[in-house]
Amino acid sequence: MNRIPFGIQRLDTTIGGGAPPGSVVLLSGEAGAGAREFMYTCAVMNGLAETDPDLFDLYYGGISPDAAAPDEVHYVSFTSEERQVRREMVRAMDEEIIDSAIDNVRFHDLSPEFFRLSPVPREWYSARTTNISELGDTQDRKGVPEALGEQLTEHAPGNLVVIDSLSDLISSATESLPWSDIPVLLKGLSRAAYEWGGLILVHVTRETLDEVHHGQLIDAADGTLSFEWESGGSARARTMVVKQFRGVLSRIEDENIVRFETEIGDAGFDISDVRKIR
Repeated sequence: MNRIPFGIQRLDTTIGGGAPPGSVVLLSGEAGAGAREFMYTCAVMNGLAETDPDLFDLYYGGISPDAAAPDEVHYVSFTSEERQVRREMVRAMDEEIIDSAIDNVRFHDLSPEFFRLSPVPREWYSARTTNISELGDTQDRKGVPEALGEQLTEHAPGNLVVIDSLSDLISSATESLPWSDIPVLLKGLSRAAYEWGGLILVHVTRETLDEVHHGQLIDAADGTLSFEWESGGSARARTMVVKQFRGVLSRIEDENIVRFETEIGDAGFDISDVRKIR
């Protein structure tokens, strides 16, 4: 397996089938510019490749001979449960695709670890009420980095993992997980991913970062896709730029592509046009 498809056919075709195995890709987007839709599309289309090949062929087409879809897709969220994520996916894609693919997308809800030390009432994020025998164990529960590490160690090798979202960790930075630990966590993830193979997508909302912090995250990842709004007159367009990506950027430069123009359709995120150097 030389490549793992993102699930966006025109992008995968342009870059030789998909991402190199062992890549950690940062999806950095302005609000509403397509980063979330890209993330949902990647998860759903790769899940669809296993559950319904005919429907996959209809919406995506044939996978490159140099690429192979991962056996499993794992979706890790710090704040949302499966029902919430699925509802958001339905808003971005045709429900038929999601219904067919969802059985091959495994969800991992880390909200108990994320909210445990916050002022958020437990009943808001946990359906199970704490009983008296559990009260003494509160301080022994693992934190978010440990819970994330366990999920990745078990499920990331050879598979697609989506992490939604680094912005949650940034906005809730505390003494137990200060900002300085977040780029280090991403660097450690990149090192481990090289051994695991597979593909890890990490979402972050651009507005939550200043230039320096954003640069630190870009430096820690193997690749960065930047999703931006571009205004022209009275209209706005979604665009995507490959900031850096080892093993991929050179192919895009060979094609003289400077920016991908994007759209959201029945199959989720898609490339509508490419802007080239003239």
